[in-house]
Amino acid sequence: MTKKTWLITGVSSGFGRAMTAQLLAAGNTVIGTVRNTAKVQDLIDQYPDTFICEILDVMDVPAIHELVNRVATEHSIDVLVNNAGYGLFGAAEELSDADIDKILATDLTGSIQMIRSVLPFMRKQQHGQIIQISSYGGQVAFAGNSMYHAAKFGIEGFCESVAQEVAPFNIGMTIVEPGGARTEFRYGSAHVANLMKEYDENPAHAFMKMLDPANGLAPGDPARMAARIIESVDQPDTPLHMVLGSQALASTIDTIEKRLAEYQTEKELAASTDFPAGE
Repeated sequence: MTKKTWLITGVSSGFGRAMTAQLLAAGNTVIGTVRNTAKVQDLIDQYPDTFICEILDVMDVPAIHELVNRVATEHSIDVLVNNAGYGLFGAAEELSDADIDKILATDLTGSIQMIRSVLPFMRKQQHGQIIQISSYGGQVAFAGNSMYHAAKFGIEGFCESVAQEVAPFNIGMTIVEPGGARTEFRYGSAHVANLMKEYDENPAHAFMKMLDPANGLAPGDPARMAARIIESVDQPDTPLHMVLGSQALASTIDTIEKRLAEYQTEKELAASTDFPAGE
């Protein structure tokens, strides 16, 4: 792998931590953002010259612009990885206004603003790779996850559009859609709404079983997933959407096939709303 400078958000745990450790061990430079340095103090001590730890809350848009403008002036950023985010679980009715505002600011707006901030620098240097950590939940929806899906479906649409805009500048885009993995996303950092008894027997509360490790651990290995993401940067044929996890891929394909089959039944309906030929 060619040594590069990576800007990664949310490196204190999960994919961000796994990627950072692997990249630093291979001799790369990582500018990693955290909200608290305690969880990465070992990396700070071990890699004083190649690990640049920055404090950032991705909900703070002015802070995003300030950080990117500063570090991109000091370093040529080859790869941006938007990793910071969390899961929010609960039926739509159970979510508070604050719940909704926070997850959109973190999982959607934060990623959008990081990409917007880094683009001028990548465009001027005529190269770069943007890796957006999404989820197969950016294609497949489950009850009890409405706002998480809203954020992930939203960021995927944004990235698909931006990918077309920046391709002429030799800037690549990869949307990573992992399945369940053994990270804090599921077993530590998940946010659960104020649950209502009316939904106790509803599919909206099925996530409660998933969040309990006693019911079985997720199949995804964060270290292996991190390695595949890193490897993708030096591959010329990396797809726009990269699904990680066999269960996630099977579920995504099944969902898209059902969606396509439904659309195929609507040809007559769609055509019925056009002006007749010649009018």
